[in-house]
Amino acid sequence: MVAELVDVLAAMPGTVAVVLGGSRGLGASDAASDWDLGLYYRGTIDLTALAALGVVNPPGSWGRIMNGGAWLRCGEEKVDVILRDLDIVDHWTRRAEEGQFDVDPLLGYLAGIPTYSLCAELAACRLLRGTIPAAPFPRKLAAAAPPWWRFRRSFSLDYARMHARRGNLVGATGQAAKAVMEEAHAILCERGQWALNEKRLLETAGLAGLHALFGQVPVESAALIQWVESVAGQLGVPTGEITPWSDAGRGQADPG
Repeated sequence: MVAELVDVLAAMPGTVAVVLGGSRGLGASDAASDWDLGLYYRGTIDLTALAALGVVNPPGSWGRIMNGGAWLRCGEEKVDVILRDLDIVDHWTRRAEEGQFDVDPLLGYLAGIPTYSLCAELAACRLLRGTIPAAPFPRKLAAAAPPWWRFRRSFSLDYARMHARRGNLVGATGQAAKAVMEEAHAILCERGQWALNEKRLLETAGLAGLHALFGQVPVESAALIQWVESVAGQLGVPTGEITPWSDAGRGQADPG
C-alpha cells in the first residue's frame, strides 16, 4: 500500500521527487515506526488524490519552512506526507551556503526550527522517485552558526537565572532547556553536521548527560539558582561570562 502511495505522489503534476525520511529513511526504524514520505514540488501541487486517505493540510498551512502535508492511513500503516516547495528549499540552501539562516517558531520545538533544516532533510532522506540536489554542510555556515546559537544560549540562561531568583520553577527550567537545545545546535554546526530536528539533538551533540540534571530540579530559589549555574557549567559557559546586555558588557561597549 505504501508503494502504491509513492506512485500516486510521483504522478502528481508539479512533483519533482518523492523521498523517504524519518527513522525509516535513516535505517533506524522499528515495528512501531510510521512512514514519513517527503514530496518535493515546484509551482503548485494538487493534493485531491490524498483526501480519501486522511487529513490533508495544503501548502503554507504549517508555515514557510514546514509548509504542509497529510496524515494518512494506508491499510494498517500510518503515513505522514510532508510537502516541500523546491523553490523555497533552493532559496534557503543558497542562504546557508553564505552562512545565513533564520529560525522560525514551530509547534513542538524548543529552540525553533532553523531554515537550514531544509538542507538537512535533503542530506538525510532516501530518494524514491525523481531527483533532488545534494546538500553538503557549507563552510560559511559552520563558521557563522555557532556564535549565533551561543548568543541565544547565553541569553536563555540569563532569563533562566532571572526566573530562578524569583522562584519561578517553570520559567527557569524552560529557559534552561531552551539553552541546552541552542548549545546542541552550536556543537553540531561546529562539526559541520546537519540536525534534522530536536528529537535526538542532545544525544547527537554529546549532551545526553544533562537529562539526569533535569531530573533533579530543586524548588527553593537559592538552590534553583545554583541548578541553573550547573546547567551552564555542563554547557561549557565560562564563569562570569560577559554579554552585550550585561552591565559589564555595556561598559565595554560604551567608549565614554
